[in-house]
Amino acid sequence: MAYQTNIDKMIALLSDTLSIDADQLSADTLLLGNLPEFDSMAIVSILMQIEENFGIEIADDELTGEVFESVTTLTEFVEVQQAATAI
Repeated sequence: MAYQTNIDKMIALLSDTLSIDADQLSADTLLLGNLPEFDSMAIVSILMQIEENFGIEIADDELTGEVFESVTTLTEFVEVQQAATAI
């Protein structure tokens, strides 16, 4: 999948999961500590949606705070996981 397509898909996923307007999100949107809706319960829901929508499994030990820094860092993490799954 093309990078922008994954960004758009991630924005749609975050918008749906966090119940916020997709227009409020961009590749540069900061997540953790910036969006009040982005709390620990939301992270669990987002991870479940990512696994389902992107066809990957995420191990707890692969997650760091940096992954959730922005829409871009979250998307890049997913792309790395997809590449590892494809091997």
